[in-house]
This record gives sequence, C-alpha cells and structure tokens, in this order.
Amino acid sequence: MKIVELAARIFETAERIQVEHMAVGAIAAGAYGIPRATKDVDLLVSVDPGKGIHTLMGALDEWISFDGQTQFDTITWGRRHVGVSKEPPPYKVELFEMFDDPFVRSEFSRRVQKFVPLLSRSIWLPTAEDVIVQKLRWGRTKDLDDARDVTAVQGPETLDTGYIERWCTEHGTAERWTSLLESLPSL
Repeated sequence: MKIVELAARIFETAERIQVEHMAVGAIAAGAYGIPRATKDVDLLVSVDPGKGIHTLMGALDEWISFDGQTQFDTITWGRRHVGVSKEPPPYKVELFEMFDDPFVRSEFSRRVQKFVPLLSRSIWLPTAEDVIVQKLRWGRTKDLDDARDVTAVQGPETLDTGYIERWCTEHGTAERWTSLLESLPSL
C-alpha cells in the first residue's frame, strides 16, 4: 500500500462517519507549499464523545493498529493516538486530539475543504496562514522549511500577514516569521 492510498482511506472514513477533523503535518504543508516525502498521516480530530477520535479509531481498525496508550506530544502540547498501518510497508498514523488552546481552536474553526491533487480528493485543511503559524510555532527544521515553502508558493502578498503576525507575537515566534520573510528570494 502507498501512503496516499492509506491517507485517502483515512479521510474517506472520517468523512463517511462524520468525525470533524483536518489534516496537519506534511500533508497540510504540501497542499499549500512544496509536497515532501512522508511516512505518516497526521490529523487533528474532534474529541466529541459521540463522533470523535475514538469513533474514528474504531472505524479505521481494519487498516490501522492503534497503540492502547495515549501519548502526550511535547511539540503540539496535546494528546495523540499513534497507529501503524496493518499492510506493509508500515506507515505511522497520528491522531491528535482537539484541545483547549486558543490558536488550535482558531485554526480548527477556520479549516477549509481543499482539493489535494496528490490524494485526488478534497480534504479538510487548516488555512495556509494557520499552517505557517503552526509550523513556526513547532520550530523544527522541517517545520521551518515547510513554513517558508508555503509562504513562497502562496506569495506573502496573498496571505493575511496581520493574522500571522498576531499569532507569532502571541507565541513568541515573531523573529522566526521575520527571518522567514527575509529569506525569501526576490522575484
């Protein structure tokens, strides 16, 4: 199985059972920037008891084995459920629980459906601005590269830079945003 096939199954299942979700990580960044190879599928998922993360995990049981232990993620500051695809090669699936963080709540409320050519389907995604803010917040090298790529591909002039600057100021990542803008080649 290919990662895009697994991702399509996950998104189709979440839509079919009506669990609120959105792609995060490399899939979200690649939808707005430059796609990069990944061996995992990351989703931020509602924790609604009726139609939330546990409902989705049960519906994905045919393709994914989830670890019974919930993990605390030190980068996102949230809880996540990690699974591995049952068909080879093994791909990791991370379902991040929606949590009470002002930015995460804002990001989730602003999500949009967008056609992703790599998956040949529309999926729920954060906005381009929210991908940039989140990637700057996480601050790992690959996240900063993703934030730069999304900004470059979308073009700073098309982005709501006031929104980005407001969250970067709140997160203490304004210097990262400034450095990113300064690193973009002039056209």
